Amino acid sequence: MLTNDLPDWLPAWCLDHLGGEPAHVLFLLRQTSTVYGLRLTDGTEAVVKARTDDGRATSCVAAQARLAERGFSCARPLTPVAGVGSLAVHAEEHRPGGHVLHGDSPDVAVRYAEVFARLMTALADDVTVAPPLPNPRWVRWDHTGPGVWSAIRLLDERDQSVVPAYVVDTARRARTRILAAGLPCVLGHADFEAQNLRWHGLEVWAVHDWDSLAWLPEAALAGAASGAFANAGPPTLAPIESSAAFLAAYQDIRGRPFTTAEQQIAWAASLWPAAHNARWEALHGHTPVAGDALRAQAPERLRRANA
Repeated sequence: MLTNDLPDWLPAWCLDHLGGEPAHVLFLLRQTSTVYGLRLTDGTEAVVKARTDDGRATSCVAAQARLAERGFSCARPLTPVAGVGSLAVHAEEHRPGGHVLHGDSPDVAVRYAEVFARLMTALADDVTVAPPLPNPRWVRWDHTGPGVWSAIRLLDERDQSVVPAYVVDTARRARTRILAAGLPCVLGHADFEAQNLRWHGLEVWAVHDWDSLAWLPEAALAGAASGAFANAGPPTLAPIESSAAFLAAYQDIRGRPFTTAEQQIAWAASLWPAAHNARWEALHGHTPVAGDALRAQAPERLRRANA
């Protein structure tokens, strides 16, 4: 991508906020946010993130900045969030390098759980960040609308009859169990997947995607991560024994065993992102990677959830 293909607002924004205009595009990613990796005219490198302003960005960037100040393995924000039309925009340092740690075995699960526990411990020390609501759509079981799913226009406008009944039933039962617990909410990372972490050997180098912070019960956040940690391609669901190893290691490192109710909520929450992804696959006619894993594992995970 050439610099003259960048959006019209970006060069001036970089000059105003970073002291230089883009001279070279290092990379471009489009997911929940549009992410521009840039080398500026003075030779410095920065990453600029722009997403639709839904009121979440300021809290997410504030939490990321505090973690970076404490030495956690994440990129340091270089600017606060600024409004550009309908967009929320900020810049952070470029933290390249590292590799994806692949695998979904119990041993790999423990590695990811160690990082997630450290992350959650660091976030628990900060009570000044406002809850980043609404929560990301793949963990938005707390929505107040009708039906099982939160309102997502690009999904809701499609033919819902193609979504398998077991996907809807699993999502309904998991959501009902989570909401019935009434557990207090905390700040946590809600997209803790292999694709969002980079490692040097067995040491984590960078945790990315801080746009995906959420305000949910700790056990639910840990449960969602225990099911999704291995995702590095088409999203699926980790093996049950690996989720169990993740949750056990997480509690050990946090130094607080979950109550029986929290254990059940963790297992229920492990199902919701997979159900969301299975619905997405069905509505788009994709190969049912998450769908097949959900079909195979849902009965046992629901049993452990008492759902």
